[in-house]
Amino acid sequence: MPILDAPQTISFLLMPGFSMLGLMSAVEPLRVANRFGGMLYEWRFLTADGEPAAASNGMRFVPDGCVYQEGIDGPLFVCAGFDPEATLDDRLRARLRRVAAAGGIVGGIDTGSVVLARAGLLDGHRATVHWESLAAFRETFPDVKVKGYLFEIDRNRHTCSGGTSAIDLMLHMIADQHGDPLSVRISEQFIHQRIRGVGEGQRMEPVLRYGVHHPKLLLILVMMERNIESPLPVSEAARLAGISERQMHRLFQDHLGESPSRFYLGIRLERAAQLLAQSDMSVVEIAFACGFSSGSHLSTRFKHRFGQSPRDFRRDSALDYGSDADGTGI
Repeated sequence: MPILDAPQTISFLLMPGFSMLGLMSAVEPLRVANRFGGMLYEWRFLTADGEPAAASNGMRFVPDGCVYQEGIDGPLFVCAGFDPEATLDDRLRARLRRVAAAGGIVGGIDTGSVVLARAGLLDGHRATVHWESLAAFRETFPDVKVKGYLFEIDRNRHTCSGGTSAIDLMLHMIADQHGDPLSVRISEQFIHQRIRGVGEGQRMEPVLRYGVHHPKLLLILVMMERNIESPLPVSEAARLAGISERQMHRLFQDHLGESPSRFYLGIRLERAAQLLAQSDMSVVEIAFACGFSSGSHLSTRFKHRFGQSPRDFRRDSALDYGSDADGTGI
């Protein structure tokens, strides 16, 4: 474990519309670390222009300075929300690359990972992002190793999915620098019953998300979620689950109120909606990524379910999230 003679300064770059929950979940473990361990950490809040930044909940945050000032050499965490690239420009990308080149930790909280990826700082690294943005992130940055976990620590790249996952990321960093006992003590202070580890998923288990407990049905639901681009035939899903198609239909009707094919279609259309709202992929590209034979095929199904075309949905999503909504759901 490294020995730090002076408090370590950690910088947080606040992008417009950043998640306040993600930021506070990252800062509070540092505060409590100081309470129990002495002056271990200092932190500062930065923006691209040195002016106050509004979080996704509308609260305005007064920064300590500008990200371009001297002495910013990491650790630096980028905190973002639904539209992480709204004010991202060449100057900021270059600044982030210079900070990374100094060798310190560079991290992303919530969709801050998107900002790092746009700067080329996650290529060849494991990284994560909020689950709503995962599909678009994978499609946009194929050179990033994305697994969709709560957080990832890969060399000097630290990323987390936002929300309370930032607590676990910081607890692991604190444990690495000052030992497990301190990290555990901080976790107990937050009534955070256990420190979640690398490799844990972000989303609730299907049994909680769908409210079903039948093991065969749960297995089929997991298979559907994992086979979006190349959908499984219903008959194949039943075979893999070890039941007949008739049994499968009865399970879906009894527990979910829909046929298997209709429910599967809904899963694929929800993925298409995420990609429309959070990526610049074309409708045709999204159609293929979600298992539809053409852009028109997707458009027909999409309009029937959501009441508007994919292009209108994308336009309205941009307007909605561009105002005051927290697009990451946290």
